[in-house]
Amino acid sequence: MKRVYLDHNSTTPLRAEVRELLFATLDELGGNPSSVHASGRRARHLLDQARERAAAALGVHEDELIFTSGGTESNNLALHGVLAAAKPGAGLVTTAIEHSSVLEPAEALARGGRLVEFVGVDRAGRLDPDLVVARAAACSAALVSVMTANNEVGMLLPVAEIARTKARAWRFHTDAVQALGRVELRLAEWGIDLASFSMHKLGGPVGVGVLYHRKGVDLAPLARGGGQEGGLRPGTENVAGIVASALALELAVRERAELAQRLARLSQSLWSELHAALPHLQLVGPALEGDARLPGTLNLLAAHVDGKVLVTRLDLAGLEVSAGSACASGSLEPSHVLLALGFTRDEARAALRLSLGRSTSSEDVHNVVETLRKILG
Repeated sequence: MKRVYLDHNSTTPLRAEVRELLFATLDELGGNPSSVHASGRRARHLLDQARERAAAALGVHEDELIFTSGGTESNNLALHGVLAAAKPGAGLVTTAIEHSSVLEPAEALARGGRLVEFVGVDRAGRLDPDLVVARAAACSAALVSVMTANNEVGMLLPVAEIARTKARAWRFHTDAVQALGRVELRLAEWGIDLASFSMHKLGGPVGVGVLYHRKGVDLAPLARGGGQEGGLRPGTENVAGIVASALALELAVRERAELAQRLARLSQSLWSELHAALPHLQLVGPALEGDARLPGTLNLLAAHVDGKVLVTRLDLAGLEVSAGSACASGSLEPSHVLLALGFTRDEARAALRLSLGRSTSSEDVHNVVETLRKILG
C-alpha cells in the first residue's frame, strides 16, 4: 500500500541535502561555541555563518535573529518578553484564531493581571485590521500579535496593513511559522518588530526555531543562566541543527514562488475532484483562488463525521492527514479556530485538514480523492 502524507502543516520531511549537512556538521563539531579554544572557535564560526545566511534569506541583520527550540518557544519569548519589559498596565491584543503557543501565553498574561484582548474573525476567517488597531488603543497595548497564516484553515491575515499603522505606540509580532517558504515576507519593509519561525516546517530538523527581534525593541528573557543569543535565550546552541536549518531556510525562500504556485494548482485540483466525488463536503475558509489562502491548505467538513475517527480510518487506508493542529491532536475539544469562525461544536469536530507540501504529487491528489470517496461516499 502506497502511503500518502498530507500533513505538511504539522511537519515536513527532512530534506536530503539538509540531512547530509546536519550529519556532516555533527561529525565535524567537537566544541561548545562559547568556549575560547580551537574547537569552540570552530563551532562559533559555524554558528555565526549560519546566522548570517539565515538573516540574508530573511532580509534582516544577523544581530536581529535569536535561535530557539521552535515556533512555540519563539512565540512565548515574544509575548512574555515584550510584556515583561513593558510598563505596568500595558496590554496585549491578539486574535481568537492564533496557534495555542500564542493563545496560552496570552491567557497566562491575563491571569497575571495584564489586559488582553482577543479579536474575532468572520465566517471566512477575515480579520478587520481597523478593529485590531482600535482594540490596541483601548487597552494601551504594548504588543499586538497576529499570525501571518492560520495553520488549521489556511487564511492569510493582514499583518502588513496592521504593522504599517502610523504613529502606533505598540510593538507588532507575527507568528509566521506556516507562512515562511509559501508566502512572501518583507519583515523590515512592513515594520514587523518580532516574527516567529520553525525550521521543521521547511524541511529542516525538529528542535530549531528563530525569533526575529528588530533592533531597538525591548525584550526580557524567559530564562536566565547564560549570555547566549544576546542574553535573551541562554543555553548552549544546537549548532549542527542551526547550520542545517540555515540551509533549509535558504532553500525555502529561494523556491517559495515556484512551490506556492504548484501547491495552489494541486489544491485547486484536489478540491475540484473531491467536490465532484463528494458534493456534501464543505470547504472552510476563503476560496482557493486568489491570494487570501495559504497555498496547500484545505480544511473540510464532512457532516455527521467525527474528524479524529476519520483520521484514524484514513490512516489505516494509507492516507495521513489531521483533524486540526498537531499540537492539539490528543484533545477531545473541537477546533478553537472553527469555533471562532462561527461553526457549532459538532461541526468543528468534523473538520479534516489536508496540507500539501514539496513532496506532494498529482498522483497523491488522485489517491486522496479515491480514498476519501471509498470511506465517505
